Amino acid sequence: MRAGDTLPVELPDAVEEAVLAPLVDHDFHPLRGDDLTRARFETLITVADAPAPPGTTHFDTPAGLAVRRWCAPVLGLDPHVPPAVYLARRAELGADEVNRRLLRAARITALLVDTGQDGPELLPAEEICRLGGAAAGEVARIERAEQAVAASAVSGVSYISDLNHVLAALVARAAALTGTLPVVFDAARPSRGAVIAAANRRLAAPKEELADPVLLRHLLWAAFDAARERGLPVRFHLPRYGPRRAQAAPLAAFLRVTQPFGVPVVLLGSLDGDALHLAATFPHVYVDVGSVPAHAASGAAAVGRLLELVPFHKQLFGSGGRGAAESCHLGALHWRRGLAGALAVRLAAGEWSVPDAARVALMVGSDNARRVYRL
Repeated sequence: MRAGDTLPVELPDAVEEAVLAPLVDHDFHPLRGDDLTRARFETLITVADAPAPPGTTHFDTPAGLAVRRWCAPVLGLDPHVPPAVYLARRAELGADEVNRRLLRAARITALLVDTGQDGPELLPAEEICRLGGAAAGEVARIERAEQAVAASAVSGVSYISDLNHVLAALVARAAALTGTLPVVFDAARPSRGAVIAAANRRLAAPKEELADPVLLRHLLWAAFDAARERGLPVRFHLPRYGPRRAQAAPLAAFLRVTQPFGVPVVLLGSLDGDALHLAATFPHVYVDVGSVPAHAASGAAAVGRLLELVPFHKQLFGSGGRGAAESCHLGALHWRRGLAGALAVRLAAGEWSVPDAARVALMVGSDNARRVYRL
């Protein structure tokens, strides 16, 4: 199967070449390196991360159909083979070969791997990138830094200094820092006294999940300060659930006060109207767009909406790949198909020129990430 055969429309050669050019995947998560049972594989192709109800299967989902349509040929099978045939071929090839084929077919030149998870079954970033023939970069989780400090600090005062040291060590080796933004938070930097008092309470139960609003704010600001020292971006995962409207105002306030620092802020996980407005409003704010074309049927419309609402230089491709290499392959494929459809509409209407369409495809696919992450 030729690369161009994956696109749903015909494009001028220059635009097709740009759409199919190697990508920089800025939102990637570790893959499993073990041979997967059917039950485990099915949980990895759904956001639910849970078994399908009795008598059903996750292969009866858009993701399951996409695996059989688009991933099967990469593994040497006909499109639309039954799930049992696909899984048997996967087992025959073995995890390393499956990961290698699917990653390389995605044509990704650099992977920024979120190291927020670990486990014996998960491949390290270097091994993932070796299999994919891609350059490696680490995205460090600030919550893990805080957990380590909470487990070792001896006082509220040492909690502050230890956290600063740990974050400084992370930014010395990572391409970015990332964390989950609280559903609702106060944008102001907390006072040192308030942080010390909250940290002393935290040290009494260091294994519990961080929930103190003062320490959550302090962690955000400490991460921002560390990233500022090295000129790295900070990425915030927006909650999938919760009062997003209530979150928009404090987030805007935080972005407003941090704007003069010149630190890029990348919003992940939610592309509702508020997030898109923030990216369009603040010069240092960017959005991850790889998860937008969830399936090929609506991909062009979804990507087209982004092209209408967000400056082109603010959009970053990320496959969101995790667990199974199929997720990375499909993330790249759906993005390219959605982008191709959106560009074809604009070219046919005479709204965009061929050079402009090619330039936007390259910006979103790789150039923006190279600039923001200093690759």
